[in-house]
Amino acid sequence: MLLNRSLGEIIQIIIIVVMSLTVHEFAHSLVTIRLGDDTPRRQGRLTLNPLAHIDLVGFIMLVVAGFGWAKPVQINPANLKKPRRD
Repeated sequence: MLLNRSLGEIIQIIIIVVMSLTVHEFAHSLVTIRLGDDTPRRQGRLTLNPLAHIDLVGFIMLVVAGFGWAKPVQINPANLKKPRRD
């Protein structure tokens, strides 16, 4: 994935990936809270701080192998306002 890239391009890719994963997981947290479950807020996941969302192994795999992951947002279905719908 990062072969044949300049150092500047590699740094740009890493910054974009970190920002994307952070915003993506923040959005999951925000939706969960709006649906009535405050678990992400109690776990400190309702933040745009990348350290709360980036999984180290998943990030390294993403950079090295081209696929990876972030820390998933945990939910408690019992706290949802409309569990069947949500």
